[in-house]
Amino acid sequence: MRKHHTFVLAAAVALCCAPAFAQHGGGRPAGVGPGSTGAPAGVGSQAGGRPTDPGSAGMGHSGIASGSPTSVLNNSHVTTALTNALTKSGVTIPGGNLQKACDGFKNLGQCIAALHVAKNLNLTFSDLQTKMGSESLGKAIQDLGGPNANAKSEAKKANKQASQDLNTAQSGS
Repeated sequence: MRKHHTFVLAAAVALCCAPAFAQHGGGRPAGVGPGSTGAPAGVGSQAGGRPTDPGSAGMGHSGIASGSPTSVLNNSHVTTALTNALTKSGVTIPGGNLQKACDGFKNLGQCIAALHVAKNLNLTFSDLQTKMGSESLGKAIQDLGGPNANAKSEAKKANKQASQDLNTAQSGS
């Protein structure tokens, strides 16, 4: 009889907690485990169990960073506001066209962070974009930034800058 009560209790707990666990994506907290760069929810290898962009998880810009760059940047108000925010931050957009520059990135937040890294570390954006096709922002910084670049802190800094630009663009659009 005791085993039956234990089983019923375990089943009840599992049923009650499963929806909450699913809402939060399960897995480990941001900044913990393999692939983690310690950056806010969004930078790190995909094997780390976390999203790969800033802003996809609770960064306050309602999905503006989580959609594909092409679909998000089809909105001229968003494109203009984001271009203005980047220019104000001193970021040069390759070719002057944000939509074309971000083509090939999984999401807009990832592209904006890469633009900031290119500016901050004086790297070629196209080299960074190529590296990020197959690896995380942190790993790309590690590969391209030279021995003096702290990949973890640079990724964190770029993601913070990207988040600020995305918030500015959202409030301006």
